[in-house]
Amino acid sequence: MTDTQRATSSEAPGTEAETARILVVVLNYRTAELTVACLRSIAPHVPLLPNMHVVVTDNASGDGSAERLAQVIANENMSSWAELVALPKNGGYAYGNNAAVRPALASQNPPEYVLLLNPDTVLRPGAIQALVAFMRQHPDCGIAGSRLEDPDGTPQTSAFNFPNPWAELDRGLQLGFVARLLEHRLVRRPIPDHACSVDWVAGASMLVRREVFEQIGLIDEAYFLYFEEVDFLLRAKRAGFETYYVPDSRVVHHVGASTGVSNHRLAAKRVPDYWFDSRRRYFLKNHGAFGAAAADVAWLLGFSLHSLRQRVLPKHANDPPHVLEDFVRNGVWRRGVSIEPARTD
Repeated sequence: MTDTQRATSSEAPGTEAETARILVVVLNYRTAELTVACLRSIAPHVPLLPNMHVVVTDNASGDGSAERLAQVIANENMSSWAELVALPKNGGYAYGNNAAVRPALASQNPPEYVLLLNPDTVLRPGAIQALVAFMRQHPDCGIAGSRLEDPDGTPQTSAFNFPNPWAELDRGLQLGFVARLLEHRLVRRPIPDHACSVDWVAGASMLVRREVFEQIGLIDEAYFLYFEEVDFLLRAKRAGFETYYVPDSRVVHHVGASTGVSNHRLAAKRVPDYWFDSRRRYFLKNHGAFGAAAADVAWLLGFSLHSLRQRVLPKHANDPPHVLEDFVRNGVWRRGVSIEPARTD
């Protein structure tokens, strides 16, 4: 057993977390019933975490979500610990979360920790307490992510390595033996069975220490959706904060339910332009023009070989429609290397 495992197995999550000031942010966009289920899963944690406050932000859903959520908060006695903030526009993931985090950090009694929680999640008992207890015992930990799982308890991949050209080659190629050769360079990691340091964790359930925001700023709002949490955790890493995967914190995640894009168990949908915009921004911002071009070339090489193999040895592949056309259209050679300045304040 590692030192981290010993610390995790011996902790008493309730006693570690009960005095912590915690802000929970749940961002809704046309997923009112998922958000209601999420709030109901938070409710049993409230008596154990008296200094926790929940803010639900609604990204101008326009479908009655805000009214439905306000009604549930009022009628189900959640008003003492939860509030709804209706936003004027759909500005994306970073915008919607920052709208709650920004005023909380500027308040006279700011939270010690901020839990960013997807609306398509359901907390298991002790999920928040386990993250806070781990943070308290590991001062180097700036961000801690939960074990995400299916409703039947099957774990989902939620701990990752940072994107890189080698990983882009594999993502395009989709060939098992190459993935095994590049195992340590791939974004996806084997699912850990113990708490460990990783590059980044899924933003569906992610606890952030206040000092991280104070040092590096908020999440970059120039991203609309996707890659923003990877960018945020890379900035945190460069500032000296470690990110940990904490499997004692268990959270059910209905994959892709809030976006309709990332559920790989269903037939692939066409990748939206904002995904390509975010990917391009991430590589240009963090790795420069050469790094972004290298990532594009690597994916194109891999996908070209994948397509050739499909013609010679036809095999079912769940490729998104028009993915090559869309990738070429959004590459740095077509879109250029200039990007919008980061917005993190």
